[in-house]
Amino acid sequence: MSHPRDDEERKSVPRVLITTDYLRPGDDTDLYLRAAGCETRHAPMTGRRDPEELVSALAGIDAALVANEPLTADVLARVGQLKVVVRTGVGYDSIDVGAAARLGIRVSNLPGINANAVAEYTFGLLLASARRLVESATGVAAGAWPREDGHELRGATLGLVGYGATARAVVPLARAFGMEVVCSTGVPEELRDDPSVRFVALPELLARSDYVSVHCALTDRTRGLFDADAFARMKRTALLINTARGAVVDEQALADAVRSGAIAGAALDVVTREPLPPESPLRGVRGITVYSHLAGQTAEARRASGLAGAEELVASLRGRPRFAVN
Repeated sequence: MSHPRDDEERKSVPRVLITTDYLRPGDDTDLYLRAAGCETRHAPMTGRRDPEELVSALAGIDAALVANEPLTADVLARVGQLKVVVRTGVGYDSIDVGAAARLGIRVSNLPGINANAVAEYTFGLLLASARRLVESATGVAAGAWPREDGHELRGATLGLVGYGATARAVVPLARAFGMEVVCSTGVPEELRDDPSVRFVALPELLARSDYVSVHCALTDRTRGLFDADAFARMKRTALLINTARGAVVDEQALADAVRSGAIAGAALDVVTREPLPPESPLRGVRGITVYSHLAGQTAEARRASGLAGAEELVASLRGRPRFAVN
């Protein structure tokens, strides 16, 4: 028979749910949380998760370290013990932060945690697109020997949509390749501190750029930002790169633009629905390559985001969040 004091101590131990798929029991993140006095539970998110399953996983949980879980107002309202949510990344558009605030749930993200990883990956997509690497490899695998011309990046113009940590990390890479960099952003002028970047309005960026790389957050203003009108403003030879959020791009409009030759193509690490559904308009469009949301997924970035997320979670449980967004 348990002692009443033991029961009280057990109730006081914060229970933490970890859904980020690359975090595992016994890893550095798990050990950190347990050393801080937390009880951990792992429920990795791989693909889509039914809201009922998510509510069940969050039952009795005090804090959650999450991936892109759809933490809607309805889900949050049904998990009354939850007090802290930490996103192991930058974007938090899958969380209804307003509803969380009304329910007394603190939400944090990890700004800039994987900026270097995403910047390097962005250049991987630029190079793969410019030199037709995917087409070459798949052609050889199919028994062919593709020899189409590619393009050099030197002398080309790269347009950055957004000027957060990742976009800033892209700039020196672009300059090293001899590219001109233009940027459209809502960041205040006093924070636009790189003289090698020319800041312009979005219409000018679209008209000037050979490559347009998306690095903005998903908001009501940016949702569907790249629509038919945007693609009509771009060069017919331009390529779109998106490592930000899928819903920034109108996918039907993109498919139509590439098919019609309004733009040359796109390399997308993110899409509106992940994994990419069979009925997606992006499937089967020559010139559009979709990757599986890997930009921030390096061993180094994963370890850093896991530990930083654990530190933020513990700090938030103690009433001292450093990166709260609500």
